[in-house]
Amino acid sequence: MQLKSKQKVDSVLKILLLPFSLLYGFIISLRNFCYNTGILKSQEYDFPVISIGNLNVGGTGKTPHTEYVLKHLKKSFEIASLSRGYGRKTKGYQLATAQDNANSIGDEPFQIFQKFKDVRVAVAEKRREGIKQLRKLENPPQIIVLDDAFQHRSVKPGLNILLTDYSRLYKDDHILPSGRLREWKSGADRADIIVVTKSPAVLSPLEIRRISESLSPQPYQKVFFSYISYQDAKPLNRAAMSIANEKKKFASRGVLLVSAIANPQSLKLYLNRYSKEIQNFPFKDHHYYQAKDYENISDQLEKLLSPKKAIVITGKDAVKFDASKFNEVPVFSIPIEIKFHEHQELSFSEEIDRYVRSYSKIS
Repeated sequence: MQLKSKQKVDSVLKILLLPFSLLYGFIISLRNFCYNTGILKSQEYDFPVISIGNLNVGGTGKTPHTEYVLKHLKKSFEIASLSRGYGRKTKGYQLATAQDNANSIGDEPFQIFQKFKDVRVAVAEKRREGIKQLRKLENPPQIIVLDDAFQHRSVKPGLNILLTDYSRLYKDDHILPSGRLREWKSGADRADIIVVTKSPAVLSPLEIRRISESLSPQPYQKVFFSYISYQDAKPLNRAAMSIANEKKKFASRGVLLVSAIANPQSLKLYLNRYSKEIQNFPFKDHHYYQAKDYENISDQLEKLLSPKKAIVITGKDAVKFDASKFNEVPVFSIPIEIKFHEHQELSFSEEIDRYVRSYSKIS
């Protein structure tokens, strides 16, 4: 009954918000029209620029897929990652250095910076300015990967990768504020590659075909399917290090899942395999933890029924979470990697390589 009641409320809310969605959609359509017709200029480049983004607001896995592309390309090229640096306390263009942290460049860029020491990581609200500054560097990057720039029309990337969540495909969503789309579904036509993310690890060829056809891709678009591969839990404090080698470290413990990501549900489902008591304690996406937050987390720990407890956070949260606040309670992060279904990993990499090799200066 509660579910039906919630669905009814959601339906009514969508109807009430429809006029605002139409107004927002008209503004976005006008903006896209200006770029499509050349009234507003999109900057093109004579070197590879790859954009990874989405139509939905958050939660599709942009940064992990950016990391996937960086990991593949950095073996052969000088490469840079450029993003807005959402939530940072600085403004303008900034190239990450050893003195930076999540506050100065943003949680996701700092996460990339920590993982890839041989990749230039920069942030800039205006991507065109960011690209300009990166190309001024001594030994400038040969390739620039833009994280979350699908709607940043002032830059025209050579390769546009669009992500859509398996559980909430853009074709089934609605434009803001009645839905979660940043623009009309037709915006997907700008993509060269569409990746259905967060799909089940086991996915039948029939399901892959069904979803691919439902997206109605253009003849020039290719559709891929990826899923999240959770890695071994990483200890973040002394209490965690003392039990890090235990194979069933969560089996006898109540786990408090603390996260500041758009959708922690898949991580909770993963942890359900290892602990009988999982309590989800979510914060707003990109949230930066304050003293009061740690107090609230401690209060939530007390509510767990299990005498032994543990805190689990995401890899994204690990760059800004102070695990030393909890001396007696083990704190772990769960890193993730992106995997592609069947033999799509090779095909996806070949698409990236084919695009990069299309530039004579690179090839």
